[in-house]
Amino acid sequence: MNAKINIRHVQGITFLDISGRIALGEGAVTLRDAIQDALDTGTKKIVLNLCSVCFMDSSGLGELATAYVSARDKGCELKLLGLTKKIDYLIQITKLATLFDVYYTEQEALSYLAR
Repeated sequence: MNAKINIRHVQGITFLDISGRIALGEGAVTLRDAIQDALDTGTKKIVLNLCSVCFMDSSGLGELATAYVSARDKGCELKLLGLTKKIDYLIQITKLATLFDVYYTEQEALSYLAR
């Protein structure tokens, strides 16, 4: 199953609830397009909810890094939420954890970002 993304807005924060696979091809493109669309609206805070992502390959990791740079260049904060053990491991070994703030619950993300 390729990535599916639901977009929500809560207290001025854009949440992208992602499910499925973020892999080479359609899944990575879906993620890229959703992030770019959110940035084009002028949002200043994006949270990628990855709790329902079952697989991510190197192209998905590349999309996360590219999204971080794109968001930063537009003055937008990009955060991660709900990493599975596998995704957390990938983020750690690739050192992407040094770029992203990671939240474990939506309430935690809201309390830090809704200021």
